[in-house]
Amino acid sequence: MTGLPTTSKSDWKRVQEEYRSGRPPADDPDAPNFAPLMRAELDRLRRGRVLGSGAKEQLTLRIDSSILATFKATGKGWQTRMNNALREWLAEHPLKQG
Repeated sequence: MTGLPTTSKSDWKRVQEEYRSGRPPADDPDAPNFAPLMRAELDRLRRGRVLGSGAKEQLTLRIDSSILATFKATGKGWQTRMNNALREWLAEHPLKQG
């Protein structure tokens, strides 16, 4: 490496404390244009998959490929439509318990 400093001038202890506290990072005097990018990246990292309602279960289910293809062809939300179709069928065809 040529001409690169061997030590960082950034206050990493402050950066870590701000990150752990959840506060937005303060502007970094060593890289004043980087603070907005860092905020955007931190916001992106805090996002994640939305947790489900807990009312559904994930499972493996074998379905005829033609039925699956038909539901998938309806576009986004096909799993919800399939769930609703099963719910309607159950309402029209009550299962006998026991």
